[in-house]
Amino acid sequence: MFADVALAARIDRAESRLTSEAAEAVRDAGRQDKVRVVPISGGTAVYAGPSFLLNKAIGLGLDGPVDLVVLKEIESFWQEQVELVRIELSNLAHPASALALTERGYRLHGFENVLGRSLETPDGTELRPGLTVGVVNDAREAARWIDIAVSSFLELDGTGSAPDDAFARQDLERVLSDFAALPGFIRYLGWIDGIPVGEAALRIDQGLAQLCGAGTLPAYRGRGMQKALLARRLVDAKAVGCDLAVVTTAPGSRSQENVMRRGFKLLYTRAVLIKSWD
Repeated sequence: MFADVALAARIDRAESRLTSEAAEAVRDAGRQDKVRVVPISGGTAVYAGPSFLLNKAIGLGLDGPVDLVVLKEIESFWQEQVELVRIELSNLAHPASALALTERGYRLHGFENVLGRSLETPDGTELRPGLTVGVVNDAREAARWIDIAVSSFLELDGTGSAPDDAFARQDLERVLSDFAALPGFIRYLGWIDGIPVGEAALRIDQGLAQLCGAGTLPAYRGRGMQKALLARRLVDAKAVGCDLAVVTTAPGSRSQENVMRRGFKLLYTRAVLIKSWD
């Protein structure tokens, strides 16, 4: 699969809609009166409260250079909130974009890989005995889904390591509750011998299947849960007419290795750029 600018724009704009809808959910819930969703250069910048997990700008520079006038307005508002500006910039963005951002004081914070898989070919994964996956369908399962998702995120590899960015458990729980109300968002629980130990999510956006994260409790990792959660989501996405599934991972991570074994290919990389107010 070849990733050109048009494909990167399709994927990043779906991500942009996801972050925008999450911010609007925060505003509709009345928890934050300073929510901002600002279109910029084909992408969107979102602010939904102090240290909100999805405060960022994405999709910039895929239809031309970054609009520095709008960017300055975004930076001014973010600075008033004492909130650093986070931009996720595709390596397929206009060549002038990265230079313009570094000249404005943005520094490189890291990278993330975007991988994709055509849904024309069946996955063909066979589940191990005792392992099942189902869609969350009641309040009790929804609460369990949030608990597993947060616990898995806070202990990424089972060794007690925490993610690079530190988030409070209650903040993560609130964000995940907001996600649950978004259009096209489907949650899954994975069970081993009748015990719920894994979770995943899928979002359908204009024929694009966004794999929105998945996790397994540390004590149950290495038993095929992630493979099963991935296989179920691919089947469901194809059933509703999606042609492409995409996922974002940390470069060189176990998550990237797992999805590549299931036929995903690296499409492009995003540079994560940060501007802080020291």
